[in-house]
Amino acid sequence: MALKDPQFRSSGDPMEGSDAEELEELEADVKEMAQKVRHYRTTLPDQLKATFTSILSSQRPPFLEFVSGSEPEASGEPNPVSGGCICGACRGRGNGDNSGCGGDGQSRVLLAQGDHETSEKIQLLKQNISSNVSTILVLLKRLNECMSMVDKLDSYNGIMHPAFKRRRTS
Repeated sequence: MALKDPQFRSSGDPMEGSDAEELEELEADVKEMAQKVRHYRTTLPDQLKATFTSILSSQRPPFLEFVSGSEPEASGEPNPVSGGCICGACRGRGNGDNSGCGGDGQSRVLLAQGDHETSEKIQLLKQNISSNVSTILVLLKRLNECMSMVDKLDSYNGIMHPAFKRRRTS
């Protein structure tokens, strides 16, 4: 039905020229969109990284990180990390080289003179956390041993006291 209509024939069609122009416009639009996509793919990760870095730096507590084992100064205050970065990526270098980290020097805030108690609490908290982490390994080992003992008991076909058997719910 549509093939008999002279408008849909390809030879000698007066609309064929406008279709070609429209096709060229669409191809140009597609190329432009492809360039935009390429541009966004190259720039967007850097923009996201910068945004996340600024968000994280704005949410940092107003204390400098202290290197574990840093000696207190004569005034009794612990030594802050020299170099000024508090991101943790360059912690302990002490040479001021902040390459590879997102820390900027403006985001640091020094401890006030009256915060000696707070710094002691922070150090105590860090010690407690490190001791807890070391005991977790021992606890995991004991847990695995207990689980293997329970598995052995489950496979044991001997007589068990009824108090130690599981009650089945119906």
